[in-house]
Amino acid sequence: MHRHGYQGRKLHRERDQREALIKGLADSLILHGHIETTLPKAKEVLPYVEKLITRAKKGDLHSRRLIISDLQTLNAAHKLVDEIAPKLKNRSSGHLRISKTTSRRGDNAQLAVIEFVDDVSSKGELPAKENTAESKA
Repeated sequence: MHRHGYQGRKLHRERDQREALIKGLADSLILHGHIETTLPKAKEVLPYVEKLITRAKKGDLHSRRLIISDLQTLNAAHKLVDEIAPKLKNRSSGHLRISKTTSRRGDNAQLAVIEFVDDVSSKGELPAKENTAESKA
């Protein structure tokens, strides 16, 4: 059988399982900021999340609803639109980076870390808000 014109990787899964896997990886990436997975899975989830980020930067209600339908949890969708997208306004594309790491011990699969290029963690902002509230009191 020829492979001409077929895009994407099958990842040894049926279509519904493959879509659920990519949704889950995208959800975890948004919630945690970075994930470690196999290289083919990372290469598949990268354009999926890039399109979600582009949609989230628009920020209107229709875009939010489309993002909610493309992610598994509501928390990840709201975090993407409300926290992550405003921090990425200055960049037009290339929001994610894939870095190869080690090979997995069991099956020697190439592992990779996929993460945001810019710092999108909200850890640095929370103490600042608490300090301003304490200084006012």
